[in-house]
Amino acid sequence: MSTTKKVAVVTGGNRGLGFEASRQLAKLQYQVVLTSRDEAKGKAAADKLQSEGLDVTFHPLDVTSDESSQKLAEFISQQFGKLDVLVNNAGIYIDEQAGNDSVFDAKIDTVQQTMETNVYGVLRVTQALIPLMKKQNYGRIVNVSSGMGQLHDMGGGYTGYRLSKAALNALTRIFASELQGTNILVNSVCPGWVKTDMGGANAPRTPEQGVNTILWLATLADDGATGGFFRDKKAIDW
Repeated sequence: MSTTKKVAVVTGGNRGLGFEASRQLAKLQYQVVLTSRDEAKGKAAADKLQSEGLDVTFHPLDVTSDESSQKLAEFISQQFGKLDVLVNNAGIYIDEQAGNDSVFDAKIDTVQQTMETNVYGVLRVTQALIPLMKKQNYGRIVNVSSGMGQLHDMGGGYTGYRLSKAALNALTRIFASELQGTNILVNSVCPGWVKTDMGGANAPRTPEQGVNTILWLATLADDGATGGFFRDKKAIDW
């Protein structure tokens, strides 16, 4: 089965920003592959979007597994023969649960676990899927980062999360540099503080507002930015 539609993969698509990004991309007539580690939650999310008349398919993905990432690449290759957009949204934020707000108490295993999903997971999935973009010399990769990863005004606490997002931004720069001269654009986004399970109920932004810049970067024109870090469609300091 091939499609004339553009094909987008969203990781961590079962809730929050990933779910809303899947919905909005499908509304823009993308064929969306919504991925999630939890199959039941992922299927339920895709079913909900399908009930809204949107073209959304579920596929399981554990970003910490090479095998799972390769299986997703094989599925997309067989089903669609191409990939146009990758939103690396899957991420964890477990510093508070570990009770290690201070860098002096940060537990190495908490940091390692965070890096495994938020950095190595993005590297693994992007490595698996980018050949599908190279084949057609077109791709838009959006790495969902955070202002907490900005070196420019780095604060204290939340060591694992901060380190992971700073490293993710470095990964964005490395990919963008190695893809210079191609039509595959790679950028980081800070969606702001959004009302999601991760952001909590006090956050000022709705998920719709949170995905605004993600959508903008996912649909950039051929001469669009690459290797940048954006909030509210404006470049911000690393």
